[in-house]
Amino acid sequence: MSDESRDSGARAVLVAAMASGQGKTSVTAALARKLVRRGQRVRVFKCGPDFIDPMLLERASGAPVHTLDLWMVGVDECRRRLHDAAREADAILVEGVMGLYDGSPSAADLSREFGIPVLAVIDASAMAQTAGAVARGLRDYGPVDMAGVLANRIASEGHAKMVASSLRDIPLLGWLARQDTPLPERHLGLVLPGEVDGLEALLDKLADGLHFDEDAWQALPLLSQSAPAWEDVPPLLAGRTIAIARDAAFCFLYPANLDLLQKMGAHLAYFSPLKDEAVPPDADAVFLPGGYPELHCATLAGAAHWQDGIRAAHAKGLPIVAECGGMMAVADAITDKEGQRWPMAGLLPGEVKMQARLAGLGAQAMQTPQGPLRGHTFHYSRLETGATPLSHTVKTSTGGEGEAVFRIGSLSASYFHAYFPSNPLAVAALFGASAA
Repeated sequence: MSDESRDSGARAVLVAAMASGQGKTSVTAALARKLVRRGQRVRVFKCGPDFIDPMLLERASGAPVHTLDLWMVGVDECRRRLHDAAREADAILVEGVMGLYDGSPSAADLSREFGIPVLAVIDASAMAQTAGAVARGLRDYGPVDMAGVLANRIASEGHAKMVASSLRDIPLLGWLARQDTPLPERHLGLVLPGEVDGLEALLDKLADGLHFDEDAWQALPLLSQSAPAWEDVPPLLAGRTIAIARDAAFCFLYPANLDLLQKMGAHLAYFSPLKDEAVPPDADAVFLPGGYPELHCATLAGAAHWQDGIRAAHAKGLPIVAECGGMMAVADAITDKEGQRWPMAGLLPGEVKMQARLAGLGAQAMQTPQGPLRGHTFHYSRLETGATPLSHTVKTSTGGEGEAVFRIGSLSASYFHAYFPSNPLAVAALFGASAA
């Protein structure tokens, strides 16, 4: 780790590709682990809304992975996070989303906004010299500043040399061989890190298999961001304990959301419905985040202490915020993909049914008395209910009607995932802060 890296900023790349499925997460994880093992301080970010990839990348880098999104997070907060990372780290890796130019805002927009060059991941398993055309197209279409290419699923050193020769004026920063044991996936993306046997060994194997041009990496410019100061957050939740469900069924938690609750003075108390733990008795509010309850229906259906506890919290009038998977777990029942029905906590009338087809995707905003709260949705189930929604979120892509937002007593429930820092006052009100 050089003094120059410490004092002047960090080398940074945005790891992007022509499409999903090219291996961005594997490459980012391999590069992060390799740099960490060389004594580098690495900070990884994820472009766009995502919960699962950041969990894996946190394991690879050893540090929390925050989201960068020009709309949901906002330009100023993104700049502040990059500024802080550039001051404390030697390397910054930003994993892109979908294809480089997909979406609005896209990963390319993020690259240009903050001057982060693109490291293009190209799946070269079924090509050789055409990799050059892909790389030049990715660079010139926008255009974007291209740091280089990292070729994935390379068959041999000879194959890597053919790819390198095709790139012309674009450097090949490295290549990764075809993996016998790729990272496993399911309907919402990768499986959770805790479900992968031998994950640390797998990450080390990825790093070992990464052929990396150290000189080309060192030639990259240092990123140094000038950013506005962090704004003070009013302590609207001071003295309040927020109970948060956290386990394999309820794990979709943005680190920034938890940070904000604590900055507002809340004490966070975690509990596990999968371990049949009830809501902590000193809780003033409850947060049920998203996750994979549909994979744990039998356990949740049989968790009497959990179900009795959340019903008691609701009966006492404790504010309960249930997002996506959290909402599913407090409906009357979940019907899994095999068609079996499992009774849930029953705070929200209706049945959740899993389906093979994507049911909701995209950036949305929830209107509140304190202004819009930004976030997104992504789910493969539908809620069949006779309950009348309090409101609907707004799709940012079209301005049309988005997810239903339900209010049943003290329960606020929706498929909508909120990014809390986009509106701290609205979040404080959701969790019962009267002054908000």
